[in-house]
Amino acid sequence: KPSGPGLFFWGSIINIIIILAGAIAFIIGFGISGKHSITVTTSTSAGNIGEDGTLSCTFEPDIKLNGIVIQWLKDGVMGLVHEFKGGRDELSDQHEMFRGRTAVFADQVIVGNASLRLKNVRLTDAGTYKCHISTSKGKGHASLEYKTGAFSVPEMNVDYNASSESLRCEAPRWFPQPTVAWASQIDQGANFSEVSNTSFELNSENVTMKVVSVLYNVTINNTYSCMIENNIAKATGDIKVTDSEIKRRSQLQLLSSGVSLCASSFALSWVPMSLSTYLMLR
Repeated sequence: KPSGPGLFFWGSIINIIIILAGAIAFIIGFGISGKHSITVTTSTSAGNIGEDGTLSCTFEPDIKLNGIVIQWLKDGVMGLVHEFKGGRDELSDQHEMFRGRTAVFADQVIVGNASLRLKNVRLTDAGTYKCHISTSKGKGHASLEYKTGAFSVPEMNVDYNASSESLRCEAPRWFPQPTVAWASQIDQGANFSEVSNTSFELNSENVTMKVVSVLYNVTINNTYSCMIENNIAKATGDIKVTDSEIKRRSQLQLLSSGVSLCASSFALSWVPMSLSTYLMLR
């Protein structure tokens, strides 16, 4: 029977074994509880100044709605952009610059949609945002870069007031100032800079600008394209004029996300035959 130092030694060994057993049980218990890092996914997007935008964020769905907490934060901003927990918005810690301008898609939270709706996008909304998610399954977060600017689909028309046959490409809102280039289906690779004129007119809010570009000396039965582009979006307008009809097509693509925002099929504008001589591009 051990006594003295021997008893102390065996007592210490037993205590160590008990501590290790407790630690192992804790680790096993934590693993069984299902707590882990959940997958959260975001995608870089762009907001159109003055319109509503969406910051996309999805996560692993959880049927326990009351246990889901969504927090949106922005780098450099104290306080929250938006918080959703217990099945409803909790905005007591929301920063004042986002007050009354944010919302989540509450009916879609349970299926894993934590995207944020941002009303009346401002130029200052640009920046890095973080989407933090907590559910009964675990926690996770992801970041996204949000760009802000102005972009719009161009309208293509025949410019009947010009001294020579010409086409007009007009887009109401762009920012930052874009580049404008013309192309031709028949004369591929041609440089139209010397036979075109582009102007930028500041709109009333003194931020966005109206873009107008005119292409001169065009020929009939040829498709011309007007391409407007900045670091956020690229818009293309196509037009073809024959002796009996005008065909137009426009599309707008966000460069940051690669998502086609707006595309329309060919829209036919029929020109009456009695006016074809006047409207024709020779």
